Amino acid sequence: MELVIPVLLIAIALIGVITLAKAVRIVPQQRQDVVERLGKYKRTLNPGLNILVPFVDAVRTKVDMREQVVSFPPQPVITSDNLVVSIDTVLYFKVVDSVRATYEISNFLQAIEQLTVTTLRNVIGSLDLERALTSRDQINRHLSGVLDETTGRWGIKVTRVELKAIEPPASIRDSMEKQMRAERDRRAAILNAEGHKQSQILTAEGEKQSAVLRADGDRQARILQAEGQAKAIKTVFDAIHQANPSQKVLAYQYLQALPQIANGTANKVWIVPAELTKALEGMGGALGGLSRMVGDEPAPEAAGSASEVEREAAEAAQAAAAAAQQIHDEVRVAEAQATGGRPQGLPAPEPVSPASLLRDPANQRERG
Repeated sequence: MELVIPVLLIAIALIGVITLAKAVRIVPQQRQDVVERLGKYKRTLNPGLNILVPFVDAVRTKVDMREQVVSFPPQPVITSDNLVVSIDTVLYFKVVDSVRATYEISNFLQAIEQLTVTTLRNVIGSLDLERALTSRDQINRHLSGVLDETTGRWGIKVTRVELKAIEPPASIRDSMEKQMRAERDRRAAILNAEGHKQSQILTAEGEKQSAVLRADGDRQARILQAEGQAKAIKTVFDAIHQANPSQKVLAYQYLQALPQIANGTANKVWIVPAELTKALEGMGGALGGLSRMVGDEPAPEAAGSASEVEREAAEAAQAAAAAAQQIHDEVRVAEAQATGGRPQGLPAPEPVSPASLLRDPANQRERG
């Protein structure tokens, strides 16, 4: 008897604890519990502390009210051009009515998956492969509208549908890669040709401008050179007239120029007449006679250097005579080669002495 009373007390306490546990229900945030009383829907428990009737009320389902993400396995779909493509789909949804999600459909996830596959096949079946690959946004909007309209009766809101991947067959992928490679090669060739064309245009324009600038610079240089030569000639001309040189000086300058005339790369054969020496002798006499003309006397400051000028003139006359003799020898050699070793033609001129070039013609006439 003493043992029965403690057992009864323990049993009563245990029943009280169980009853209290059955009566008190704590629901976490973003979850709703559907409660049934004797098998019939009674109410929905919101987040927080809730009191139930023990052994009468029971929680049917615990519904998560957060947005959920479901990734469906790849589904084979046939396009309008009879190509089989594999499409992966990602679905975003949330339960907005826990009672409908519990009583309107037994398994809403499976229903959403099957509805997505059916709608996807209808949409992709009306498109060819190229449009299916480039119209993902349009397909997503269409799927989202159809699913949202159907699942609204189940208390579910489809927020977004995304096509994760569209995989065509391997042969189609190879053809697409070849087509893309050919298109890129064509674009690269076009860009290369345009670049080469632009490079040639720029090069031609640069050469044109360079030629124009070079021609303009050459023209300016020639103009400046001609102006400089004109100024130099004018300066020399003015200096000669201001210095009033005598005819002996002019004869000396002429005799200095004779070796330079004979010493030329193009002057290989000269036709020298026999009268050349007499002409040179007469020219020297004429130049000497001109020196005694009125107004042609050298300036007083040049009288002191007359002997030096005569000496240099004698040296120049000797050099001119040597050049004339060398020219005559070359002419004789050329004639000998032309006639086969038999010299013919002009007679040998009389030898010219340097003094004869500078003798006064008046003295020659007296001796004659």
